[in-house]
Order: sequence, then C-alpha cells, then structure tokens
Amino acid sequence: MIVQHAGAGAEHFVITMQQHTALSGLFAAHFGNRQFEPIAPRDLMLHVITHHDVGWTELDAQALRDPATGLPYNLVQTPFELIVETSVKSANINGERHPYCGLMSSMHSWGLYNGRYGMSDKVLLDSLADANRALADRMLAGEVARQKRLQEELAGSPDTAAWVEQAHLFQNYKQLQFFDTLALYFNCQPEGMRERSLFSHVPLNSSTDTIVTVEPLAPGVYGFDPFPFDDIDLEITFAGRYMTPVSAGETVREVLDQAPVALQSVRVVPLSA
Repeated sequence: MIVQHAGAGAEHFVITMQQHTALSGLFAAHFGNRQFEPIAPRDLMLHVITHHDVGWTELDAQALRDPATGLPYNLVQTPFELIVETSVKSANINGERHPYCGLMSSMHSWGLYNGRYGMSDKVLLDSLADANRALADRMLAGEVARQKRLQEELAGSPDTAAWVEQAHLFQNYKQLQFFDTLALYFNCQPEGMRERSLFSHVPLNSSTDTIVTVEPLAPGVYGFDPFPFDDIDLEITFAGRYMTPVSAGETVREVLDQAPVALQSVRVVPLSA
C-alpha cells in the first residue's frame, strides 16, 4: 500500500497498489501527441501499466499494520521478504495475459533494484542488508532468466519481433517508468505538499528522450513542460480511503473496510500555456 503523508493528527489517505497502478494507466491512456509517440502495442502496454504491481494484491488485502505508525505498511517499509514475493508474482500474473506483459513487468521489477537500468541514481540493492541482498539476488537472477526466455520467444515471431528490438523495448520500459513515478508523485504527497519535480528519460520516440517538468500552478492544477498528453486540460482522479492510526488491538483491515472510498483529483495543463 501507499500511505500518503499527512500532518500531525490528520487522516492519512491510504492507496492500494491496484489504485496506484490504475492512476498510472490513466496517464498512459492519454499519453501521446505531436511531440510524444503514444504507447505501442497499445492494448498490451495499457494492460501491464495498469497492472504492473498486481503481485501486491494479496498483500494489500491483508493490510498488515506497521507497529511504528499504526497504519498499513507504506510501500518500502513493508517487510522485505514480502516485497520480494510481489516482484515475482507481478511478472507471473502479467505473463498470463501475454509474454510481452510478463517481460515488461519483469523489467520493471529488475529495474527497481538496479537504478531503473541506469536511469535513476537510487539503487535499492546498495542499501539492502546482507540477508535481504541474498533474497534479492535470487529473485533478480530468476527475472534475468525470465527476460531472456521471453525475449527469445517474442523475437521468434514475426508478429512480435519488432517489440523486443532494444530501442522499442526500452521506449516502452521508459514510458512505464514515467507513468509509475508520475503516479507516485501524486499518490505519496497530498495537495499543498507537492513541489516542482523533474522526470527524466521520458521518451519522445524510440531514439530521443526528454525531461518533463511538473510544477504546481494553483490548488489542484499542475503544469507540464513539455506537455505529453492528448488533452491540454486533463482531469485525473484517483481513489483511496482515509484513516487514522489504529492501536495494536485493532486491525487495519477492519478500519479500512469501514471507511468509504474517497477521491483526489488534479488538473493537468501545459506549463507554458
């Protein structure tokens, strides 16, 4: 789960990973214009973007309580042995939809531990304890083997061979990373706490990337430069539930189930308009 930051005494907006990836999918569905090539193959990419963290579903359903906060574990605070399992499950489940979905999901998992294939200076592997590093290394070795097998399978078909050519494959990968990190930008911080941010390695096409600047302009309004979407005044809504910390005698799941689904919305416009 993602637990949105909140001030002292305020309710926290709690977002499941399914709700997070649904927001990623909304950005993907509207991505593309004269400057930015849209995602392709569209249906498969929309599927994996909208389900790239599907391996978290069972874990989110448990809504384990973090004893340090009284809230659900917030993403990377989740016990590491459980996080590792979600990486494998996400690729497994996406692979059931199509080998290309499995490949893209596996690349996403591998990249999270390895600086997003060199596109980020945050290398999760470098910060792991020895016991967790061993777990991660085993998982990552399995994902490397999976990727090799799936790339060979896809390259062997004339219908899919072009998808795994390196330039196009990493165009799709970088698109997924943009939608994921952009969704996290809105999910992790509430209105009023989001700051100007730069998103690097956003592909204009298979050979050229750019840096997208996102800047709050007014309450609920965010400017993008360059603007990567198909609608210059786009409203995006995402869901979650509000809750306050619970005591050790209560269960987070019961409290969340009693809370109504709530929405947060933002308007996305060109920064230079």
